[in-house]
Amino acid sequence: MRAVVTRVASASVEVDGTIVGELSEPGLLALVGVTHDDGEAEAAKIARKIWDLRILDDEKSASDVGAPILVVSQFTLYGDARRGRRPSWTAASGRPHAEPLVERVVELLRAAGAHVETGEFGAMMRVSSVNDGPFTMLLDTATL
Repeated sequence: MRAVVTRVASASVEVDGTIVGELSEPGLLALVGVTHDDGEAEAAKIARKIWDLRILDDEKSASDVGAPILVVSQFTLYGDARRGRRPSWTAASGRPHAEPLVERVVELLRAAGAHVETGEFGAMMRVSSVNDGPFTMLLDTATL
C-alpha cells in the first residue's frame, strides 16, 4: 500500500460539481493506492503512519493536534511509466480488493480519533489543495 501525504492549509475533492470531502483548516491530504497483495496489515500500517507522521507545524502529527485528514483513493500510485509513453496499471489492485482496504484505512484513522473526510472511490474526482510548506511524503508499506 502506498500513500502520498501532503501537509495542507486546506483541501477539497469534488465529484460532478459537488464537494464530497473538504478540509477548511490545516491538516493532511492522503492519496492512497493499493496493490494486489495488500491486506489488513498494510491498511493498519499506513493508517498508523499517516496519523502519527510528524510533518505538521512544530514537528507535530495529526494525532498530536487533532488535524483533519482528507483521504482520496489513488490507483495511479501504482502506475509504471518505465517503458513507452503509456503507463501500465497492472500493479494497481482492482476495485473489489482496493475499495475495502481504502475504507479500512479511513475506519482505522477514525477509530484512532481523526476527523476524516474522503473522496468517492472510482469516481472522476477534482482534488484541490493549498499545500503548506510545501511538505509532501511518499509512504510505502513495503519499506515501513
